[in-house]
Amino acid sequence: MPEAKTRQAAKRAKKQGKSASTQAGEYVREEIEHVREGTHGVKSTKQAIAIGLSKARRDGVDAKPSKRASKTVKKKASQDLKAGMRTAKKTSSVRSKATKKALNGSTTKRAAKKAVSKKALSTQAKKSAAKRTPADRSAAAKKAARTKGPTARKAAAKKAARTRKAD
Repeated sequence: MPEAKTRQAAKRAKKQGKSASTQAGEYVREEIEHVREGTHGVKSTKQAIAIGLSKARRDGVDAKPSKRASKTVKKKASQDLKAGMRTAKKTSSVRSKATKKALNGSTTKRAAKKAVSKKALSTQAKKSAAKRTPADRSAAAKKAARTKGPTARKAAAKKAARTRKAD
């Protein structure tokens, strides 16, 4: 069950016209925090991201799977999106405990936290970016600049100037 602050952040992002993946990012961030706190473990960074995306879809975020995703992933995503359209029922406590037990039982605590370390997340992001074409990356950067807003754009420009190497 997503926290209220996560739902509010996702709702705010939707109101601002941000993409579904940006909205879903709030849920992924929450999931990473849960693993770091020790609420439950994960085997890999990808698993933490998948859990977050699943929660987002079940909460009504229209985060579609990538075109290259496997049939299994696409099926699960459509199930989650359908579940998000239905009215929410109270989660069964027995089911909830079973899920936590399954997530905790499969990994050691150290391994679980390692999967969401800064290094692991960085590696995952680089691998994911490498799969995209230069045109895709360029389009994403242009869209980000367009949707950033004047205040954030000014802050980003100042940071770029500050961190630029001196010639």
